[in-house]
Amino acid sequence: MLDLTKLAGELPGISQHLKQEANASRVRLERAQELLSLARGRQEELVELQKKWRDRAIFANATPIEPLNTRIEITPTPTQHTVFATDGSQISPSHHEIAYCYLINIGRVMLHYGQSLHPLLDNLPEIYYKPEDLYISKQWGIRTDEWMGHCRTVSEAKALAEMACQWVKPPGAHYLTPNLAMVDGSLIYWFLEGMPTEARDRLLLPILDAWEELRQTKIPLIGYLSVARSSEATNFLRLQACRYDTPDCLTHCANLDRLPCQIVDPLRDTTLWGNLLQPGQRGTLWRSSAKILDLYPESLRTHFCYVHVGEEIARIEVPQWVIEDADLFNQSLSIVLGQVYKGYGYPVALAESHNQAVVRSRDRAHFFALLEQQMIRAGLRNVGTSYKEARKRSSIA
Repeated sequence: MLDLTKLAGELPGISQHLKQEANASRVRLERAQELLSLARGRQEELVELQKKWRDRAIFANATPIEPLNTRIEITPTPTQHTVFATDGSQISPSHHEIAYCYLINIGRVMLHYGQSLHPLLDNLPEIYYKPEDLYISKQWGIRTDEWMGHCRTVSEAKALAEMACQWVKPPGAHYLTPNLAMVDGSLIYWFLEGMPTEARDRLLLPILDAWEELRQTKIPLIGYLSVARSSEATNFLRLQACRYDTPDCLTHCANLDRLPCQIVDPLRDTTLWGNLLQPGQRGTLWRSSAKILDLYPESLRTHFCYVHVGEEIARIEVPQWVIEDADLFNQSLSIVLGQVYKGYGYPVALAESHNQAVVRSRDRAHFFALLEQQMIRAGLRNVGTSYKEARKRSSIA
């Protein structure tokens, strides 16, 4: 049991540190607002510099495709609409269990509003136990549990497209009803950038295929990021803060530990836009500069904006084809905001898909108990967990 009395002497120091950090954060925010004000007057010039010197930059900086002072009120949610969402969870493989395997569970949610239709709330579990499932990632130096997480992302995308398109596809009765497909998290898969090509293609291509199916069925896709940690938009202001005529980082600053333009670092986008937006408003629309997006089709490349959803500033990501249809984009944001209000601060469809997907400790124990029964019925002997696992599940204290 944690002895809190031994930590009591550290608490004043923590409080003092937090106070100092709050003061520093306020100073960074004031500097960022000043830079933003200056950048508004030369936005086109900065975008041209960014485009010309992109390959020489050593930090990610998004491109604004609207004026930096954009503040748009989000329209009310349409009375009739449908929301689709998926989320995933897993049981990780362990050599201490009775069998070395893993399970991926995908939670699915389809919610209908103003249509007198029953919702769909279920989950799709799948067991992976074959050698090609367990060991294929070893050839690329990727751990099995890490590969399992990536495969879960693929399964979430495929399940979302299958569920949504089966419901919406013409000539069905629901094609003209406003709808939205939602995922929890980013549409930018940064983690794929450093992967070997073969491993990356096994993950990215089926995801892009699923998104393309959504595009062809005209189902807008939204990635919802709560407590986003990105500074991709704020980093655009570093072009304004640059002391040189050209933002050639590799020539001017490659050997420096801290770049001269980092005068607001580590200020996050959400902190800056939290002081600029009112509840129910969205800010400037940005095009992400993530390198991995070079592998996406043009129509699926990720754009984002920040939305004041009442409780927080959320980062909303969408494929390019969605923003090309202004009415569809605005409709999607209105549905997102409605989902947040219905979920008391977080989209209800995403929360419910998580609840459908989550694998609790009792579910894990039940899964391995069922597996043990099947192995015994199959005639296997000496079935059981390792002594280490067995001892961890009990106590002599």
